[in-house]
Amino acid sequence: MADRVIIVGGGAAGMFAAIRAAELAPELTVTLLEKSKDLLQKVGISGGGRCNVTHDCRDPRALVAYYPRGSRELRGPFSRFAAQDTIDWFEGRGIQLKTEADGRMFPITDDSATVIDCLVDAARAAGVEILTRRKVESARHDVAGFTVALADGSAIVGQRLLIATGGMRGGGGGALAAGFGHSVLEPVPSLFTFNIDDPRLLDLSGLAVQDAGVRVDGEKDLRQRGPLLVTHWGMSGPGILKLSAWGARRLAERDYTFDLVVDWLPTLPNGGEAELIAVARQESAKRKVASTPLGGLPRRLWERLVTAAGIPADRMWTELRKDESRLLVRELREGRFPVTGKSINKDEFVTCGGVPLKEVDLRRYESRKVPGLFFAGEVLDIDGVTGGFNLQGSWTAGWIAGEGLAVQA
Repeated sequence: MADRVIIVGGGAAGMFAAIRAAELAPELTVTLLEKSKDLLQKVGISGGGRCNVTHDCRDPRALVAYYPRGSRELRGPFSRFAAQDTIDWFEGRGIQLKTEADGRMFPITDDSATVIDCLVDAARAAGVEILTRRKVESARHDVAGFTVALADGSAIVGQRLLIATGGMRGGGGGALAAGFGHSVLEPVPSLFTFNIDDPRLLDLSGLAVQDAGVRVDGEKDLRQRGPLLVTHWGMSGPGILKLSAWGARRLAERDYTFDLVVDWLPTLPNGGEAELIAVARQESAKRKVASTPLGGLPRRLWERLVTAAGIPADRMWTELRKDESRLLVRELREGRFPVTGKSINKDEFVTCGGVPLKEVDLRRYESRKVPGLFFAGEVLDIDGVTGGFNLQGSWTAGWIAGEGLAVQA
């Protein structure tokens, strides 16, 4: 009887591993178990339903910089399978990708179904046994191999086992890992937006600033730059999401309560705002401060910042007092916004936490505790910022773990 390998989880990492293992070892029985009725659910909602397949960062050495957890450990895996390899894999199966201005890559169809169909077709062509609606209750290891017990009372035995259950919020993958003696770092959200109730943002939902500097007060190294979006609950956008990713665990420890400091003019050098104000005093002397935005800021936001600085609505530039100018500069460069909670970004369900990387050999994504046990995807303590990096991490993990699964015992 041919060897069987069992894969728990029908997401990006699990499916990619199944395909890789089955293609490398056609004589192998590859059984993939998915607890829900649909495969690749997260792939389906990625990029707003368009599927942000990867990012146009083709240098593995540069790619690791986008992973708050795993950057050092991923250097080896990315040297074997990174963004260019992902592009080649999909294009080799007829899926053309396009690159957007921010580096995100999508199928030219702008439809995640294109990617899902490609993966499912590849799995079936390779002979992967796909079983949906199969919830795993437990798993154990003995001389016979791995026995996976299902909720319906049945069990499946295989010689190797891959746990690729995705993020740790549900606890399933973590419980399986713990059952094999692995420690599990408590999962916390990694990509989220900030809840802010502040009069400066009232009725500005949808307003975007293309470049803003954001930092967490009291955390010296928690700072980012990027586009910022005002929402009806606070702030979002790539700059905020990156900040939340790098600060995931520390912000959780703060119970998501802190002051966000915003620099609305980050391209200006220190003191550069004084020159802007001096020019406005000269060239717009008889115009109202509130009606003359500086630095290309949206007019509605500018008006709110001027009001927050205590500057009267009818104040002319030529009449602007030194104390008002000082307060305006503070609003522009160091505006403080009290954060009182978080909201999960609409398409991103990424967690920080999982199986510690020191317990896994990433040359094969194999457990250092139990031979033949593999991990891939977000069940590991690896996560990237928004922009296609989390899916890339899953493709890489699935590819390498699939090779490990294909090696006969």
